[in-house]
Amino acid sequence: MASNDLVHVVDDDVEVRKSLGFLLATADFAVRLYESASAFLATATGNLDGCIVTDVRMPGIDGIEFLRQLRSRGHSIPVIVMTGHADVALAVQAMKEGAADFIEKPFDDVILIDAIRSALGNRNQVHAAHPQSAEIRARLSTLSEREKQVLDGLVSGLPNKTIAYDLGISPRTVEIHRANVMSKMNASSLSHLVRMVLIVESQA
Repeated sequence: MASNDLVHVVDDDVEVRKSLGFLLATADFAVRLYESASAFLATATGNLDGCIVTDVRMPGIDGIEFLRQLRSRGHSIPVIVMTGHADVALAVQAMKEGAADFIEKPFDDVILIDAIRSALGNRNQVHAAHPQSAEIRARLSTLSEREKQVLDGLVSGLPNKTIAYDLGISPRTVEIHRANVMSKMNASSLSHLVRMVLIVESQA
C-alpha cells in the first residue's frame, strides 16, 4: 500500500476514533488515530502524507485553529472536517481556512470514503488555477437575484430560518430557492456548493 493512502483521524471522542479507524481500515486505508490536534501537531514533522479527517469541535485546539496551525507551518495536506448539523457556519469557515471538504454528521460511510479518495486524488492540485472556475461562473450567472441572496446566506453558514428572516420570506420559500440553487449549480452537497463559490472568490 502506498503511504499516500494514509488517513490521520483526529477526534477527542474515543468511540468515534475507533469506529472511523475500523471503517477506514476495511476500506484499505492505512490509519493513524490521534486524540487531539495537539497530539497530531506534536508528531507532524517534514512532509505529511495522506489526508486528515478531524472534528470541528474539540477541546483545546478546535478544527478551525488546527487548520490555521497546519497552514502556518507550511503543511498543505488535505483536511476533511466533520461537523454537527448545527455547525454549518463553522464548516464554511473551515472551507475558507483551506479545508478540502466538510461532512455533516451523521454521515453515510460511503460519503466519507468518497470524500477521502477525492481529497487524496486532488491534493496536488491545491495551488493550481482551478479548471472549473469559468464553468462555475457560468452557472452562477443563471441564478436569479433571490437565488443569489439565498446562496450568499448559505455560504455565510446561515440556517434556512435566518436566511428567511433576513430576506422577509418563509423558510419553505428558502428551501425551494436552495433546491433551485443546488440544481442550477450542479452541487451534490452543501460542501460542494461552498467549495465552488470559494473557488470563484479566490480567483476574483
